[in-house]
Amino acid sequence: MNIKTIARLAGVSVATVSKIINNYPDIGDETRQRVLKIMEETGYRPSSSAKTLATKKSHLVGVVFAGKLNVDFSHPFFVEVINAFKKQIGLLGYDLLFFSNEKFLEQGEDYLARSKYFQVDGCIIIAGDEVESSVSDLDASPIPCIGIDIELTGQNSCYIMSDNEKISTKVVEQFYMNGYRDLGFIGLQRASIVMQQRENAFKQALKQFSLEERPEWLVYSKDYAATDGYEAAKQLLTADVLPRAVFAATDLLAFGAIRAFKEAGLRVPEDIAVAGCDDIEACRYSDPPLTTVKQDTDKIGRLAAMILFDLMNKQMDNRCIKVEPELVIRRSCGTLPTG
Repeated sequence: MNIKTIARLAGVSVATVSKIINNYPDIGDETRQRVLKIMEETGYRPSSSAKTLATKKSHLVGVVFAGKLNVDFSHPFFVEVINAFKKQIGLLGYDLLFFSNEKFLEQGEDYLARSKYFQVDGCIIIAGDEVESSVSDLDASPIPCIGIDIELTGQNSCYIMSDNEKISTKVVEQFYMNGYRDLGFIGLQRASIVMQQRENAFKQALKQFSLEERPEWLVYSKDYAATDGYEAAKQLLTADVLPRAVFAATDLLAFGAIRAFKEAGLRVPEDIAVAGCDDIEACRYSDPPLTTVKQDTDKIGRLAAMILFDLMNKQMDNRCIKVEPELVIRRSCGTLPTG
């Protein structure tokens, strides 16, 4: 028993049976009841493969953690985004299929070929560093794609990211209002588009407030982990004169920096203030609690699901969505005494 047999017994097309299975509203009640009765009498239960055959949709969304040095489930920001995306896309009737990139890259395969093989209806692409060229092929294909922290330009693609320019501007502004004038920055050696935007905005904000940009106060970590922030901060500590406040491009980097400063005998924020970005849960429990910029991961994830759903149903054009960040002030950024 299959969907074609049900259609023949009911005297309707396969497309009509498909619409009834998927609860489309444009089917007459008499026809609907006739088909449902035949399905009940024959004991037919539509499988996901039957739905795919009839509707040309698999109701699968591919999840791509892009990058040869890729982000993964160890990064709190992306975990929160993908959780919000999973919940929202699940409510819309879709399941997730995660693509690994550890082995298939060595075999010359690509994301587009795998997306076609598994017949996914769309993909969410989460950007890491050194993004593979096969991501561009997927972006340029007819498969709808939504990008997180990666600029997609395909006709069937959109992307979402926090407003990274505002992230850096808010931090510099907060430092400035609290009396800090000598500011440092911890970024990444392998700067993604997101990190480039944050660094460029940081430098632009220094100019906006007539603050000096000193090369020795701009240091770069090897990766995103707290240990990398620790090593970058140790490099910063070799400067003849230290900054009075430091903006770390992520919270994890900030945690590592705070440890390095404390080991050097510096008090945070009395001797050197620190701010991060992401507002992961650990910020509330660090010592001192970390001033940071909150990225609305729930909103980013839910928006990504809704936009991808509209793309898959040809109800949205290519565009970029920037989500407003929020400064969260805690004790790692105090106020300098005046006079």
